Amino acid sequence: MPQPSNSAHIKRFICLVLFFDAMGVGLILPVMPDLIQQLSDRPVDDAARIGGYLLLCFAGMQFLSAPLLGALSDRYGRRPVLLLALLGFSADYFLMALAPTLGWLFAARLVSGLFGATYPAATAAMADISSPGQRAANFGLVGASIGLGFVVGPAFGGLLGEYGTRLPFLASGVLTFAACIYGYFFFPEPLAAEHRRRFSLLRANPIGNLAVLSAYPSILGAFAALFCIQLASQSYASVWSFFAIETVGWTPFAIGLSATAYGVMMAGVQGGLTGRAVARFGETRIVVASLLLGVLSYSFISQASTGAMIYGGVILGGLAGMAFPTIQAMMSRQAPLDAQGELQGAVTSAYSLSAIIGPILMTQLFSAFADETGVYFPGAPFLAAALLITAALAIFIVYARNSPQPAGGVSRS
Repeated sequence: MPQPSNSAHIKRFICLVLFFDAMGVGLILPVMPDLIQQLSDRPVDDAARIGGYLLLCFAGMQFLSAPLLGALSDRYGRRPVLLLALLGFSADYFLMALAPTLGWLFAARLVSGLFGATYPAATAAMADISSPGQRAANFGLVGASIGLGFVVGPAFGGLLGEYGTRLPFLASGVLTFAACIYGYFFFPEPLAAEHRRRFSLLRANPIGNLAVLSAYPSILGAFAALFCIQLASQSYASVWSFFAIETVGWTPFAIGLSATAYGVMMAGVQGGLTGRAVARFGETRIVVASLLLGVLSYSFISQASTGAMIYGGVILGGLAGMAFPTIQAMMSRQAPLDAQGELQGAVTSAYSLSAIIGPILMTQLFSAFADETGVYFPGAPFLAAALLITAALAIFIVYARNSPQPAGGVSRS
């Protein structure tokens, strides 16, 4: 395991990478519709559909590439994979900034999906430097970094967008490249040579990942619970703005403010509360309590008819954020040291798969129940999310009962 000084550098770099990744995504969100309209010369409704296809390209490529990058990091180390991914992601932002046609924009999204899958290698590096007792807190820092990125990114992107539609893309490229340079000089390799493993293309893909994880039944159970949580969270990404406009008539500023509040809650809970809560009450109790809060949060939002009710659901949802990093830490402890990248690649692929399925599911539910025919219930996507969290809770309870006591990973050849 790295020396404490190196561990501090590694932890700082991982948080920086994930913060810039999330911030970069947030930076371009406010101006992406304008860029699509400029390149396609289509009205806003058509531009929205094109934007959905761009998201599908990004998520689909991440689904395929995340296990590959995770497996490569198990073989060659976290450092080269992370630095290469950051360099590619930076180039992608510059490509989007200069894209002359819509076809170039689609190509750029494919590139960003390939190189933007930094999460597996980054979280595997966090697992490399974490003792069993530190993992929940350290994975909480991962969530906090992503949450803060999503808080800062949209506001900064909206501000830059006032001076030029392509300026946020250039800013994202510069920031990501700066993170790459910082890592080149200050990021030591956290994975010791004796804990590396041979690369296998049969395992470095989503199907192969699941086949390998099936050798660890308890991990597979936790993996299923995480997928349900990830799929439920797509209700926010897919229909939050439409729901807020339909139910309480919020303006874009009010919608952005609510998204910022949610990001602040998630960052504070995952970064500052998760580790302490787990240390005091234990992992299983924290996950169960968090998932119960998640069920209440989504159910509350689904019935919301005022802004105060929505914010009540947001607060409950922020407190429920302790479940994800805690389950992830439990899984990480039960995987061999030389399979951490593979495990985190599977987690990222699951998220990408949820990003493919979720928007279609949630937007169709919203459209079906928010029109003038049939039952009017615009909160239907959030009720579906509550049911998914209920399923995650049931799966986790079975997992916790059958899971062996974790005892630090051991290398496997």
